[in-house]
Amino acid sequence: MKSALSILLPLFLVFAGSDALAQISDINVAINKAGRQRMLSQRMAKAYFQIGQQVDVERSRKVLDNSIAAFDRQLVELKNYAPTPEIRETYLNLEKSWLAYKDVLIGASPSPESGRRVLAISEEVLALAQQGTVQLEKKSGSVAAYLVNISGRQRMLSQRMAKFYQAASWGVADEKSAAHLDKARKDFADALRELAAAPANTQQIRESLELVKQQWFFFENALGQKSGGDKRPQLAVATTSERILEEMEGVVGLYEKLPK
Repeated sequence: MKSALSILLPLFLVFAGSDALAQISDINVAINKAGRQRMLSQRMAKAYFQIGQQVDVERSRKVLDNSIAAFDRQLVELKNYAPTPEIRETYLNLEKSWLAYKDVLIGASPSPESGRRVLAISEEVLALAQQGTVQLEKKSGSVAAYLVNISGRQRMLSQRMAKFYQAASWGVADEKSAAHLDKARKDFADALRELAAAPANTQQIRESLELVKQQWFFFENALGQKSGGDKRPQLAVATTSERILEEMEGVVGLYEKLPK
């Protein structure tokens, strides 16, 4: 038994290490992960605002912790993969903003003051994550790369809408938040129509987009509710934003597998 364990333990450590240092070898995978960084920047703020309001706290903490870990891991992968000096520079700049963002997210219990800081930094991190995704898409230049970017952006928009809704309900929104929320709703609906009409769609992609469309109906209804003291509207936004994100993750994965 001892000899078997002595063999298996090093193998476990090797696989654990290789997973932690996963490399990106495909441009579509890179665009997907770059786009996911956009989403995570918004999802973390959403979860932070939910914790501050005591909305679905246990799940919100799990969302925040998992999102921080995923952002950290993917940032290393994207820096290592960066195919041009300009793209690497973007990710070095993103790393600086990310360190400042993470410091606020994990530095202390959520308060309205720190919430306003989270709102501001989440916008900075999003802008750099968007820059990196666009740079990678242009580097590829393929139809598949464009579709991975656009569908991946839907994930971000789902979390962005929820972020601004929860910011408003907690009283930490700024003067631009309502307009940002309205724009995100319009952008999501427009892109959903564009994706549905994409000639490259497979039958599986069409069916998956139909499921997203159904979730969008529920999510949009939740966003239309006025936040209240009983926090049921905030909880509805928290849960429906996660459901539509899950469906969109599946769609992006399908686009990622299209021929380059």
